[in-house]
Amino acid sequence: MQKLKIGVVGVGHIGREHARIYSLLDDVQFVGVFDIDPAVARSIAQQYDIRCFSTLGDMLESVDAVSVATPTSTHFEVAKPFLAAGRSVLMEKPIADSTEPARELVRMARANGAVLQIGHIERFNPVLRVLEDRLTRPRFIEAHRLSPYPGRSTDIGVVLDLMIHDLDVILHLVRSPISSIDAVGVAVLSRGEDIANARIRFENGCVANITTSRISPEKMRKIRVFQEDTYMSLDYQNQSGEIFRKLKSQIVRERVPVEKEEPLRLELQSFTECARARREPVVSGEQGTAALDVAIEITDRIWAGERGGASIAANSRAEAAGSPGGN
Repeated sequence: MQKLKIGVVGVGHIGREHARIYSLLDDVQFVGVFDIDPAVARSIAQQYDIRCFSTLGDMLESVDAVSVATPTSTHFEVAKPFLAAGRSVLMEKPIADSTEPARELVRMARANGAVLQIGHIERFNPVLRVLEDRLTRPRFIEAHRLSPYPGRSTDIGVVLDLMIHDLDVILHLVRSPISSIDAVGVAVLSRGEDIANARIRFENGCVANITTSRISPEKMRKIRVFQEDTYMSLDYQNQSGEIFRKLKSQIVRERVPVEKEEPLRLELQSFTECARARREPVVSGEQGTAALDVAIEITDRIWAGERGGASIAANSRAEAAGSPGGN
């Protein structure tokens, strides 16, 4: 079987990890990297004995697929030539910084037979499999995602930077149109919001409460899901979980077995398999766009100071999240 030729665009914090993993995969040929900082690109190229491309055009002619790990504002312009040429793209989240370019990327991928996968890494976290296997009808979801100030990705607020992970997971789990969104947030160290909370009500009755901060002294990535007679508490970071069940008049606590694996490796392996087979990815461009739409709605509400009520945009975004084509 011919190996998939792959490259990485942008070898900063996340792109370096993509490069590391591609160098370890047996079924791909890691061709090379491109970065706007030639010295950084040369360093990575020397480390893995691959090419350091001087232009994106040179890379395009040499690869079947690419990872794009550049700043969000550049996603559209970077990915556009690859998708137009039928090359598959793994786009780090969020898919774009606004909805129109996101939809255009999806359209281009469909028109040219390319796979467009969005890097919502929690979908590949083993704890999510535990949740999916035991999920029936979620009634209330609570998610917390806290981290120290990153010093990167501050070109976007914490909603697009971190909360969007939880939005993608929640849309995937609930699969119902949104009826209302309430949101609050504040900027502390950045121009955009650094702390945010959103409460989302779905038409099927489920409520999700999401809290995100990137100025916390501790790291936390947890989700709790309540459904009839069962409460599940899962820790993405430590890949551990507990289930609490009502058994007659008692609450029984059960630790769930989780086979720990590196989510990013699972994500990139899945992408290469989908790109080779031209198969629908686990997190499609449409699903990435749906999460972006809700994230932008939340951001708009934070900065406009709006409270309550669902906009037409929010409903259409939720309907897109529940449309066919996702996993």
